[in-house]
Amino acid sequence: MLPIEIILPFLAAAILLALAPGPDNIFVLTQAALRGRIAGLAVVFGLCTGLIVHTLAVALGVAIIFQTSAVAFTLLKMIGAAYLVYLAYKAFRASATHIASEKTTQIPLSKLYVRGIIMNITNPKVSIFFLAFLPQFADPARGAIWVQMVMLGVLFIIATIVVFGTIALLAGTLGHWLNRSERAQMMLNRTAAVVFFGLATKLAFASR
Repeated sequence: MLPIEIILPFLAAAILLALAPGPDNIFVLTQAALRGRIAGLAVVFGLCTGLIVHTLAVALGVAIIFQTSAVAFTLLKMIGAAYLVYLAYKAFRASATHIASEKTTQIPLSKLYVRGIIMNITNPKVSIFFLAFLPQFADPARGAIWVQMVMLGVLFIIATIVVFGTIALLAGTLGHWLNRSERAQMMLNRTAAVVFFGLATKLAFASR
């Protein structure tokens, strides 16, 4: 069991890191603003499911591959960059009418959930970050390291759900207002396309 003097600073650090601008929270913001609160929350839970994968990878020692293998790192980051380019293309091609119809018919939440998973697990920076961040709060004297890693990962996911969920709710409110304006819809879609492409470029040129 982790002591409270470890849990509190870890949660504080996790919340600050979740608030820092990055691909995941920007992804939540744009999707929730375009499609509504529930859609944004579906993306949040998808992203956090991806965090479960990264937590288990670190706990079981698999994430070390991405730190030592240039081939594995390059392959995963290119898959993630390609997916972001695809999202940028879809956002850029969408018209205001198309956005409105999506808002009415709704994209299946399962699809948005899977999109969040893909967005998260194809970002090798997350694996490397977890590999560097979680062990700082573990101590062999407190028991099995992998158990502590899993517990820390769960705490990080809880902090992420709180922060990203708040972002989704606020962005959803913004989305309701934007949905009244065809011009605003077009501008948001173009902005989303630029954001996705920028994130893809940043990820593609990321170094280990």
